[in-house]
Amino acid sequence: METGSPESTGTAGDELGAAEPGWRGLPPGLLRMRRLLLVVWLGLLTIGLGLLLGLLAGPAWAAFAALPLPLMAWGWVMLGRNWRSWRYAERADDLLISRGVLWREETIVPYGRMQLVEVTSGPVERHFGLASVQLHTAAAATDATIPGLDPAEAERLRDRLTELGEARSAGL
Repeated sequence: METGSPESTGTAGDELGAAEPGWRGLPPGLLRMRRLLLVVWLGLLTIGLGLLLGLLAGPAWAAFAALPLPLMAWGWVMLGRNWRSWRYAERADDLLISRGVLWREETIVPYGRMQLVEVTSGPVERHFGLASVQLHTAAAATDATIPGLDPAEAERLRDRLTELGEARSAGL
């Protein structure tokens, strides 16, 4: 089952009665943003370390500044794996969020237990056209976040979760 693609494998409405939920992956803009940040920060570290070693220890030692470059290649691959591991599904009574490569974590947030659903977007996320949805419940252990969504999808999800949460909590 491939995740992390912008296309949905099904809609929540089609999957309400099905055993397997309709999983949705995160958009590729999140992966591009994270990889760009990796290259920028490790690139600046490499340049700064090279200048520092070149000035203080001599030009021969400046070659050791290239040590972060293999870390950049490893981080590039790991960011791709992490991005593909994130997915979420809307079911009839709850929201599922699954993530993790080595340690898989699946969070189930019942709609009736949601107290607050908010959409946030920092300056870098806004530049890449992304937003995050954060879910707050009474139990801090079940708070959940879905990062890197398209702003329209984040707002749609916020509105839907708020509506379902209000409907489900009326009976509590």
